[in-house]
Amino acid sequence: MAIRQILRRSLSSERRSVEVPKGHLAVYVGQNEKKRFVIPLSYLNHPSFQELLSQAEEEFGFHHPMGGLTIPCSEDLFVDLTSRLSRT
Repeated sequence: MAIRQILRRSLSSERRSVEVPKGHLAVYVGQNEKKRFVIPLSYLNHPSFQELLSQAEEEFGFHHPMGGLTIPCSEDLFVDLTSRLSRT
C-alpha cells in the first residue's frame, strides 16, 4: 500500500529531526505555509484521517517537500479533525 511507503519514509526522516514521542508522528499541515503538528499514531486508522493521507499521496506522491509527511489541507480543518479525533 502506498500510504505505508509514505509513512515509512516520513518516520525515517523524523528520526533525524526533533524528537517525536514514541507512538506519535510529526506531520506538516497547510496550503502555503506549513505548520508542524505531532499526532498520535492511532489517528492514522481513522477513516477521516485516511482521506487526508490519500490527498497527500495524490498531491505529493512520495516526495514531501518538508522532509516529513505533508498534509495538503488548511490548518483550521486539520485542527478541527484532530480535535474531534482526540475526543473519541
